[in-house]
Amino acid sequence: MEGISEAAVRVALKGQYHSALAMLREAVELCPDDLWLDETPRNAFWRVAYHALFFVHLYLMDTPEDFVPWAGHQADVQQQDGIEGPPEPDSTLPVSPNPYPKTDVLAYWAICDAMVHERVDAMDLSSETSGFYWYPISKLEHQIVNIRHTAHHAAQLADRVRAARDVGVKWVGSGSGEPRASGGSAHDSSPSV
Repeated sequence: MEGISEAAVRVALKGQYHSALAMLREAVELCPDDLWLDETPRNAFWRVAYHALFFVHLYLMDTPEDFVPWAGHQADVQQQDGIEGPPEPDSTLPVSPNPYPKTDVLAYWAICDAMVHERVDAMDLSSETSGFYWYPISKLEHQIVNIRHTAHHAAQLADRVRAARDVGVKWVGSGSGEPRASGGSAHDSSPSV
């Protein structure tokens, strides 16, 4: 990280994590009840929101072995991240979890957002490996990928909210790298997306 301090990189990562998470939270909060469970899109709203949070949580860890699911996680399924894939032919487990209520997803959001600061400070950003064998990239690049993944799904859900309610999710720039209050998000003066 020549030319920029490691501390500055950590502040930037934390700010972008919190910003992407704030936009995801607002999309969840604005989602109408009938859209939450609607399976007309390939993946219902709740599935995409939970999936995004599951991977924020997982990839903030150093390795898969460090991951401890949150208390409300439904582990006895084939696709624990909520997105249905092809069923495993030899498994007797259900393919995906039962729908998570919006209140549970928001509770999980608060857990993920609160862990960003500590986890980003604890990770070895100079590591040439991500810590996840299926991601053969550096730890720093893996964190950028994780933020992009979160932002991708936040935008996907914001678009669904816009189509259903004609209400936009506000753009969140970058914050101080501190966790957001669980009751809302810090928005700059940018328009809704």
